[in-house]
Amino acid sequence: MAQAVRGKAEAAEFATLTALNEGLVACDRCPRLREYCAQVAQVKRRAYLDWEYWGRPVPSFGDEKARVMALGLAPGAHGSNRTGRPFTGDGSGDFLYPVLYEAGFASQPKAVSRNDGMKLKGLWISAVARCAPPGNKPDPGELKNCASWLDREISLLRNLRVVVCLGKIAFDGLLAHTARTQGLSAKSEIKFSHGAEYGLPGGLKAIASYHPSLQNTNTGRLTREMFFEIFRRARVLAEL
Repeated sequence: MAQAVRGKAEAAEFATLTALNEGLVACDRCPRLREYCAQVAQVKRRAYLDWEYWGRPVPSFGDEKARVMALGLAPGAHGSNRTGRPFTGDGSGDFLYPVLYEAGFASQPKAVSRNDGMKLKGLWISAVARCAPPGNKPDPGELKNCASWLDREISLLRNLRVVVCLGKIAFDGLLAHTARTQGLSAKSEIKFSHGAEYGLPGGLKAIASYHPSLQNTNTGRLTREMFFEIFRRARVLAEL
């Protein structure tokens, strides 16, 4: 009930994606995550001592007319929590953005900061958790606290057709969103596997992918060719 009330309030308050991102940056629903992000931003990593860390919830990024969304898990402690932009400044982004560039979604293959000139065309990047969690593992309550941001965001992406889910937690987050907003049932029939495609109630199509984490890319579980094929297929389904 509280989440439904919160969602209605946000629908009234955040009428644009810009306003939604501004509200998200000020979010303090999860004390554990806010404390952790602030601590990381203060202590820093030796390689980034000259950086002023972002240290806040990380707003989404991309083309407001996007037909495709890339949905991730959460900011990295010394990646997005440092730079303030999704998948920017860490190993996952170093793998992701060259593929987005090759697939025609990104203006350049390298992402280093919010001010590097990167532009996205036809793509919006978001996450099911907007604060960096300890061990890259938000707890279920924290994911629930973040859920209404995704609900409102998807409602504001008027042209959205396809969601590429980067990892199982993002995949489950999209299914939870669809259950909340479109009454999705029989979730047991929708299984995560790399390259799986599903049509969802409400008209969105979902594509599942392994997450571009170093754990997957360094071991060969996810190759650049496999990842490119995911985004090539997303373009086809989105009719781009």
